[in-house]
Amino acid sequence: MSEPLRLGIAGLGTVGMGVVKIVQNHAALIEARSGRPVTISALCARDRTRDRGVDLSAYAWEDSATAVATRPDVDVFVELIGGDNGPAKAATEAAIAAGKDVVTANKALLAHHGQTLAEMAEAAGRVIRFEAAVAGGIPVVKALTEGMAANQMRRVMGVMNGTCNYILTRMENAGLPYDEVFEEARALGYLEADPNLDVGGIDAGHKLALLAAIAFGTRVSFDAVELEGIGRIAIEDIRHAADMGYRIKLLGVAQMTGRGLEQRMSPCLVPADSPLGQLQGGTNMVVLEGDSVGQIVLRGAGAGQGPTASAVMADVIDIARGTRLSTFGQPAARLTEPTPAKAAVAAPFYLRMTLLDKPGALAKVAAALGDAGISINRMRQYGHDETTAPVLIVTHKTTRDAIDHALRSFAATGVVHGDPVAIRIEAV
Repeated sequence: MSEPLRLGIAGLGTVGMGVVKIVQNHAALIEARSGRPVTISALCARDRTRDRGVDLSAYAWEDSATAVATRPDVDVFVELIGGDNGPAKAATEAAIAAGKDVVTANKALLAHHGQTLAEMAEAAGRVIRFEAAVAGGIPVVKALTEGMAANQMRRVMGVMNGTCNYILTRMENAGLPYDEVFEEARALGYLEADPNLDVGGIDAGHKLALLAAIAFGTRVSFDAVELEGIGRIAIEDIRHAADMGYRIKLLGVAQMTGRGLEQRMSPCLVPADSPLGQLQGGTNMVVLEGDSVGQIVLRGAGAGQGPTASAVMADVIDIARGTRLSTFGQPAARLTEPTPAKAAVAAPFYLRMTLLDKPGALAKVAAALGDAGISINRMRQYGHDETTAPVLIVTHKTTRDAIDHALRSFAATGVVHGDPVAIRIEAV
């Protein structure tokens, strides 16, 4: 029998316990598929006395993640603590220095320190695998690093935060306002301790930055991701989008252009009958476009114990099989520093604003759009009260810079009440 691959697991939350259950319940299957047994040597968690519903008595316990990471009877350090610094970073560095491979579900750690950690691991002859860090159970990292490795990538796009997709689809299906659904999501435990990581687009932005690095051979550049969350999406926007045959999604898009690498995570309108438009609830979807293979659509559970633990174990099994890949698909030293580029590809935009009920108000708005080089495709006015009137405009293709110029000009018209909402209409 081959020697077992021995795991040290730091973090016994939802995902950590999912990994333990898979190792315990599928030991024979894992050995048959990987060619060697996979066992657990040691664990650590904040509270070792808590009843987790699983027998953990066979495993050694340590008081710190670093102690687990450096044990001589650990071959692979499984980091499931989370956070871009602190114990997760220290233990990962210690594991690499001690000659261990690393499997992690920590998107924030790699989005902020991925380049440094990758260089450290590759210099030591170690690997860092992170399938579970992006889109839960969807094997998108493997698809990019292996299945599509011969393609020049054109675009990476997707819905990568299940909480935001739940909120937006729940608003549409139940006709509920954002604030009410937000509180519902909080009560259900769908939101991070800091909700802005979800609804502000940060969590999904981390994932997009990691996929962009693999797809385009660049260093991870999370700071260059244009981020806009879903907090300003009103139930009116959901209804207006549906009237026009669209749905609103928090959509990540990364593509390399002649100007540089575009990375944006923002609400977009997508056709309701498209794969992305039909995505409901907490499900994730990633669309990969390569020059040879064309468009590949991957859909599945983006979070949860089983799906995320499944992705962790996929990486563990690859290591058990002897598969050794560079962290981001090619040697870290060869990754290029990307030139950040603001999205310049033209697209139609949806504009919602409230106009004061004054003569010539629409004409002033139209003039401001014209001055910015924006032409109107269609316009609707929805019922009004004694002083204001809601107006919806869909533009012909234009750029975000032109839209921003027009929005700044609206303030000078004296007829726009409050802040307008502008949402890109994405071709998918």
